[in-house]
Amino acid sequence: MVHEVGLAALVSGVIAQVLKPFMDLLMKKGFNLFRMLDSGGMPSSHTSVVTTLSVGIAVYEGVSSPLFAISLVMGLYFIFEATGLRQEVGNQARVLNEIVDRARDTHHFTAEELQELIGHTWVEVLGGFAVGLLVSYLFF
Repeated sequence: MVHEVGLAALVSGVIAQVLKPFMDLLMKKGFNLFRMLDSGGMPSSHTSVVTTLSVGIAVYEGVSSPLFAISLVMGLYFIFEATGLRQEVGNQARVLNEIVDRARDTHHFTAEELQELIGHTWVEVLGGFAVGLLVSYLFF
């Protein structure tokens, strides 16, 4: 059976994913229900999951426990990867998609468009942090 901390973290991630199409609508990007299945965007489900996980461990094990230290360090690493490396991959995909679009006009070939929403901005991370704290408050 899933411990309450694990369940809360999973719920936090699902809530963040469900919010994505509605946040896109609020930011005038349109409504696409399938955004719930994508990575990237507002709020960061990566951040919401690791925030809820770390808060839950802090509540049950204490902030001086090795388990909390591990969850905090791994969570921060996870967040920095989502904002750094994965964000840069998304930027590169955007540039490559533009190059391919221009080349299609003269070279008549087909290529799948690369996914551009891969990483997170710091605003999206803050949104995920807020979701994670809210879920933590409700669960713990």
